[in-house]
Amino acid sequence: MVHVEHNYCPDVQRKCVFPEYNRPNRITLCHEFEQGSTKCKTDRHPLSFCIDKYEYPNREGGHPPWMVSWFDAEATCRSLGKRTCWEWEWVAACEGPDETPFPYGWRRDSSKCNIDNLWIEPRLSLAYSKDPEQAIRELSRLDQSVPSGSMSECVSGYGVHDLTGNLDEWVTRAERDGKKSKWAGLKGGAWGHVRNACRPMTTSHPPEFEYYFISFRCCKDPQGAEPFVPPGSSPPPEVTAQDRAPIPTPINPPGPSEKKVEPRRIKR
Repeated sequence: MVHVEHNYCPDVQRKCVFPEYNRPNRITLCHEFEQGSTKCKTDRHPLSFCIDKYEYPNREGGHPPWMVSWFDAEATCRSLGKRTCWEWEWVAACEGPDETPFPYGWRRDSSKCNIDNLWIEPRLSLAYSKDPEQAIRELSRLDQSVPSGSMSECVSGYGVHDLTGNLDEWVTRAERDGKKSKWAGLKGGAWGHVRNACRPMTTSHPPEFEYYFISFRCCKDPQGAEPFVPPGSSPPPEVTAQDRAPIPTPINPPGPSEKKVEPRRIKR
């Protein structure tokens, strides 16, 4: 694990100089921010935490699990004496000491992290099949991930790998605002052309949701420290410690697409 100490800002403002409206996902992606434009709009909070260097199972060259819920992630982390990361911790580890919008800098770059791959349409009835053979074949067909840590430049200033792209990651949210995801959220995006930056988060799925590109990594408090809870928040529900995230062995997965999605700049 990596020990991170950071004076975190929950709400930042940055100037986007290359926006793109992503019609399929109905979101605006920023491909480049003005360097040095980060402004903190709220009070800062000191953080001290440990975070897995790689996606679970925190092993370089490993394949993260898929089809896991927030409950699966929390139970598995607890079985190792860890927990899911608070979103504040995840973002701090991603932005690094220089607080860049991407772990590697100010401009989105598919050559550094596993992002912007061409979409493969899922056959969800097979992906969710109770027949293990059917499910593994469909999940393998959709698998555009790379081994953890294999893209050496997809690393933050704190030395944490694959925070954006590859697989989406469950976190515990600091806010309790009535969103569908309740106390959970998804960070980093996956291998597609989506929200592959440090700050954006998906809150449209409940904590029991499972999907073919969703995984997680673990965090924990430093030895001897009190359990961290962001100011104004509350701990998530307790989950029985149990390994609930088996590591898959894909069958001839396609991996990343050779061609990448080309961004379309918003006309002003």
